[in-house]
Amino acid sequence: MKLMKRFLALMLVMSWFVGAAAQYRTETGVPYSSRNDSYSKERCVMDIYHRADTAGMPVVVWFHGGGLTGGNRYIPEELKESGYVVAAVNYRLMPKVDISDCIDDAAAAVAWTFKNIGKYGGDTSKIFVAGHSAGAYLTSMIGLEKKWLEKYDIDADSIAALIPYSGQAITHFEQRRKQGLTPLQPAIDEFAPLSHIRKGAPPYIMITGDAELEMNGRYEENAYMWRMMKLIGHPDVSIFKLDGHDHGAMVAPAHHILKSQIQRILSLRTPQ
Repeated sequence: MKLMKRFLALMLVMSWFVGAAAQYRTETGVPYSSRNDSYSKERCVMDIYHRADTAGMPVVVWFHGGGLTGGNRYIPEELKESGYVVAAVNYRLMPKVDISDCIDDAAAAVAWTFKNIGKYGGDTSKIFVAGHSAGAYLTSMIGLEKKWLEKYDIDADSIAALIPYSGQAITHFEQRRKQGLTPLQPAIDEFAPLSHIRKGAPPYIMITGDAELEMNGRYEENAYMWRMMKLIGHPDVSIFKLDGHDHGAMVAPAHHILKSQIQRILSLRTPQ
């Protein structure tokens, strides 16, 4: 009899875990653009990780890295079963398109998310935009320069926070390469997030790897960006440096910072 009770208890626990895991599902290859050419149909899609039985969840729009010339969408393992809807976005890549097309795709994806994520249990007042490297660059561009989202009738200030991981603050090196510059020759033009700092931008949380291990002075770019945002009067800007982690290794621990910052920002909205 005792053995039977233990067996039934074990089965109950196992069924609970199976049910909890089953609540999450991934919709793959969801198109977010109305472009009809074959390359856009291939690249302008996202995967949406969500819970079928829950509404009002925070949303993380996640842009992959790859230097704007490579990479593919994925749902970060550290964000799974964490109470978020995650929209992992592909975008068109250079040199097949110009850098403005990459940025436009990022804006189109975020705009689509605002207009449709409620169907997947997401709360449009809790949309956080994040990405690594090239994805971080896109995060900053569409959140700081309002024209990209205005094209799709979305106010960039509706984003709950911008959380770039090891992104470029100066003009992206692939765009500089097209201009005949090397990765160590800086430029700041319309395609530099630094050109678009503004006091009223969403909360801006920068995360980088170790200053000595990061790619081409990436920490220092972000540190300067942080200082300029502070000087202009932005009320919620911060920078985190992950010592001992290089450009690629910083991603996994950075997700912990993202989650803690989401919790912080949402707690500020809750009446005490």
